[in-house]
Amino acid sequence: MNETINTIKNRRSIRQYKAEQLTDSELQHILDSALYAPNAMNQQKWHFTVIQNKDMLDRMVKIIKENIMNSGNEFLMQRASAPDYHTFYNAPTVILISGDEKAQWIQIDCGLAAQNITLAAESLNIGSCVITSSGFLFASEKGNQFKKELGIPEGYSHICTVALGYKTSENPAVPPRNKDVINYVR
Repeated sequence: MNETINTIKNRRSIRQYKAEQLTDSELQHILDSALYAPNAMNQQKWHFTVIQNKDMLDRMVKIIKENIMNSGNEFLMQRASAPDYHTFYNAPTVILISGDEKAQWIQIDCGLAAQNITLAAESLNIGSCVITSSGFLFASEKGNQFKKELGIPEGYSHICTVALGYKTSENPAVPPRNKDVINYVR
């Protein structure tokens, strides 16, 4: 099997990270990989905000948690009420991906960029986890004030975030894959 397929099959969502920050070189390779993701008509209407400031991440988590607790979503409320809850699993680097609200297919484009980020990270033996509950940051006026502070362009909305960091242990086991979701028309 080739290296790309091995990387795809080995990547897992990692939820425990070392505190050590990624190197600038590793981060740049990961970001470059995001920019090479396929996107509709090569519009590149995405934006990547890299957050490595622990205080900023902790402030974001506090507002996300508040907004989740006010959401009425029982499943998320239960998770957010855990004493060790941290939206980004204490990852030292978080890439917030936003997209132009008027761009057609922007969610797919940003999802492809997120996939490239996770695969590039895995190829460098860096853990990753795609997170969408981070969108709760912008579910209140208090949270929306972060848009400017995070440098999110006007007219762009949150799509997802990717937590990144060095793994504290080996990859988790492969969860079973449902092969019944494939059919062939030949």
